[in-house]
Amino acid sequence: MKYKFVAIPKILQEHVEAITVAEHNGETNLVTNVYMNALPGIVFQHNNGRSPIDNITTASGYRADTPTLFVYGQMTEPSVVSYKTAPFTTTQIFLKPHALQTLLGINAAALTNNWVELREFSAGDLNMQMLEARNEQVRLTLLTNFLASKLKKATAYDPLIEESLRIIHNNVSCVTVKYLFECLNLSERQFEKRFNQTVGLNPQFYIRLKRFNEAVQLMQTRRFEKLTDLAHHLNFYDQSHFIRDIKAFSGVTPKSLFRCYAKKSFSKAGFPS
Repeated sequence: MKYKFVAIPKILQEHVEAITVAEHNGETNLVTNVYMNALPGIVFQHNNGRSPIDNITTASGYRADTPTLFVYGQMTEPSVVSYKTAPFTTTQIFLKPHALQTLLGINAAALTNNWVELREFSAGDLNMQMLEARNEQVRLTLLTNFLASKLKKATAYDPLIEESLRIIHNNVSCVTVKYLFECLNLSERQFEKRFNQTVGLNPQFYIRLKRFNEAVQLMQTRRFEKLTDLAHHLNFYDQSHFIRDIKAFSGVTPKSLFRCYAKKSFSKAGFPS
């Protein structure tokens, strides 16, 4: 599968993390391992108007009913995506953690480990417009214009939770939930409820997931020759906690994950589990 990144329109840069377009020639069977990236998103993918995905499997479930255009929430398990043997294209918008609430006005927890067709949030038949689009640029324009129109009408916004996300992202190796609700002058119960509504995960789980994502990025850069040094740098309590979290969020051991990235065999996609 060939991926390329697309420039994010300026109006959406505070709410969109990345936009990618992927193509597969369909000449071989395609199975991708999808790790958890702490980002919800929107996917449009088709082969002759049908979903190219055969099934998505996790440790706790199996699904084979993916639509061609859908919005998905946070994942709590890694997944394996099996595709039909056919050529297809995928356009994917990775949203920032708060964007399900700010752009679509929904409680993010309602979409955790789930997806819904995007038509539930669109007045027109956006899916049909995407299917009939002449080329990739038209599809991208349709999707980004849709999000820009939602942003102009957005009313759901929690600045304290967005500030907590900023703190987590800037201090991922050492931040704690206790530190966050003390900084924001919220009770623990109130903070966790608002965080769940905005992000779709509880704050402790999200911190663990972001620390895993940081570990993945450091593996890719080969900054650390030893995994023990990487675990120490990210302040994991001990080696067993490091191994546990890497396996929980990627489905493989740290050594296997390190080798996978050397071979580029993990997907950049963020499909729901």
